[in-house]
Amino acid sequence: MSTFVIIAIDGGAASGKSSTSRLLAERFNLLHVDTGSFYRAVTAELLRAGVKTDDVDGVRAAVAGLKFGTRIEGRSARMEINGRVPPEAEIRGAEVTAAVSHFAAIPEVRAALLAYQRGQADVGREKGFRGLVMEGRDIGSVIFPDADFRFFLHADPEERAKRRALEGRQDAVAERDRLDASRKTAPLARPEGATDIDSTHLTLEQVVDRLSADIAVRLPL
Repeated sequence: MSTFVIIAIDGGAASGKSSTSRLLAERFNLLHVDTGSFYRAVTAELLRAGVKTDDVDGVRAAVAGLKFGTRIEGRSARMEINGRVPPEAEIRGAEVTAAVSHFAAIPEVRAALLAYQRGQADVGREKGFRGLVMEGRDIGSVIFPDADFRFFLHADPEERAKRRALEGRQDAVAERDRLDASRKTAPLARPEGATDIDSTHLTLEQVVDRLSADIAVRLPL
């Protein structure tokens, strides 16, 4: 393919990253990659193995034994760990939600996922997508600092908590953001030069249209 566009979308919990990324994937025929689901999948696997969040040596040993693969479902990339794709109900559950930021702060966990995340661009090319839209907390700063487009979504904590409640999920968004922003390795922060989008008072459609206007310059609809 002559043009393969990489779009990085960063932001805190419930800032609109996932919904926006999925709709952009549909609109432009992109491979959608939710890196948060990758960290959740690894967290679920570590918890299944009985590893504690404060057992750094145990985490290092366990992560070293994980083999990652990718399974495409529609336009989304799902992480396969040792031949198993952890189900959504498991990775979105309360236990994983409470532990994921703690595991994600461990440098060895992030290092283990770095090449895998970057490799999703090759998966997208091989599968014939026009590009890749990857969401997370360090995409535009660490994973793809030279992405064609870099966006940072944010919203007021109250609004984000309300969104999670409407989804029927319990998620301490402010505390998770505090943990992610304060970690030493690849902290949550707006990448320098990224386009800042405050989604507090915008509808999902308005956010998607705003990002689409920029992307369509490179990928005409």
